Amino acid sequence: MAGELKDTRAEIEATGVASVDLTGDVSVRHDVRSLISGTAEALGSLDVMVANAGVAQTKALLDVTPEEFDAIHAVNSRGAFLCYTEAARQMIAQGSGGKIIGAASIAAHKGFALLGVYCSTKFALRALTQSAAQEWAPHGITVNAYCPGIVDTAMWEEIDHDLGEINHVGKGESMKAMAAGITLGRVSTGDDVAKLVSFLAGPDSDYMTGQAVLVDGGMIFV
Repeated sequence: MAGELKDTRAEIEATGVASVDLTGDVSVRHDVRSLISGTAEALGSLDVMVANAGVAQTKALLDVTPEEFDAIHAVNSRGAFLCYTEAARQMIAQGSGGKIIGAASIAAHKGFALLGVYCSTKFALRALTQSAAQEWAPHGITVNAYCPGIVDTAMWEEIDHDLGEINHVGKGESMKAMAAGITLGRVSTGDDVAKLVSFLAGPDSDYMTGQAVLVDGGMIFV
């Protein structure tokens, strides 16, 4: 983690943009407050918050323990709530508005078998986004979420592995089967998602709020 943070910071600063690397547990309010205050102090203000932390679990609902349920919601739901609310407090205090962005998923629009608890966290994030957008609009704060589909990341490799064990199929077969339903014919890359996040963080999205925007290559149509 430390090495990745150092590399990312160096990459950002190579473009001439100031940066700061801070760490914390998004499920702990004190940590989130420290992340936000540390960012504002180092860079002058907090203008954009991307609540991106998330974990997944591939498991039948009848096999999920209450402890596992709580652990997933601690990061995906409580973590998003803390990032949203603490960022909003900072932005309101600054008096210049801001943009809050949440990492949702296609699972915020549709429930999937064996991903029930994960889906419940993303439905929660979508509702939180809509409510926050309405409450904080008078302060010039927009709140939106982005909803990736199948992305070529470590998380999806883990999901593929777990589904393969459950369904007794080989590595890559589960992802291949799911990808067959993508209209554009391929899984997405990190860049596909990053472009949407950049749009939501920039001025071109000033008239958008309360939305959970799909970037899935055409899997879910709403």
